Amino acid sequence: MVAGSDATPSGVGETAIGAAMMRARESLRDHPLFDDPYAAAFVAAAPPVFEDGPTTDDDPELARLEAAFEAAVSVRTRFYDEYLLAAAGAGCRQVVLLGAGLDTRAFRLSWPSATQLFELDIAEVLAFKERVLAQVGGEPGCRRTIVATDLRADWQRALLAAGFKSTERTAWVAEGVLPYLSNDDAHHLLVSVSELSSSGTTLALDQPCIPEDSLLARAQAMPVMEDVASMWQGGLDDNAILWLRARGWAVEAIDGAALAAQYARGIGAFSNSDFLTATRL
Repeated sequence: MVAGSDATPSGVGETAIGAAMMRARESLRDHPLFDDPYAAAFVAAAPPVFEDGPTTDDDPELARLEAAFEAAVSVRTRFYDEYLLAAAGAGCRQVVLLGAGLDTRAFRLSWPSATQLFELDIAEVLAFKERVLAQVGGEPGCRRTIVATDLRADWQRALLAAGFKSTERTAWVAEGVLPYLSNDDAHHLLVSVSELSSSGTTLALDQPCIPEDSLLARAQAMPVMEDVASMWQGGLDDNAILWLRARGWAVEAIDGAALAAQYARGIGAFSNSDFLTATRL
């Protein structure tokens, strides 16, 4: 359990509230890519995110950037939903969400019986999350265990102590995580995942490239995004496909722009981004 707190997440935790805001907006669309009935509650329980900066009403370029991020979060959420449902349908009964943030898949997806889902994040984020879920009466559709830990530290020990079984086939998710880690921390994370993964285990992740015209590069170039952009540490320096293949994973890359087009969302946010799914050999 995580100690209760009335505080709202700050820093990287504040970006989780921003993502929840975008999931809440997607859920209100006429034909949403998913329905997250809890996202709006997280937003309502927190002060406006990054409230000291200019608003999208003041800055058209910021409005365009926010729209691109919103499309990216919506497509990303749908991709991981489908990945996890496919894994569950194939018989996987152990799921780990790395840097889970305010994700509510334990509550909003249909899980087979006996599914065990672990959510890893820092204590500040999880305390806020548990408080809001308790207020709205959220009930998970699987066995759900939260693990307060820092992915830059010895998180694997905390996960094992929480009941994770490395001998069981697992579906790992690293959603929007790697850009917030340094190369060393991203390397440590993926090495640890590999060490804890038995044959047949799967991993899904995203690691956007940052050429001059990418979404992250556009954000980094805007002074109003300085606080957010300063949190991005670059992630894995190596090509993630080659890195994983060299460590015993079969890897498939899914073109982000094609996926966005399939979901009828703006492809500009994905012009330089892929999603990866990998299977442990």
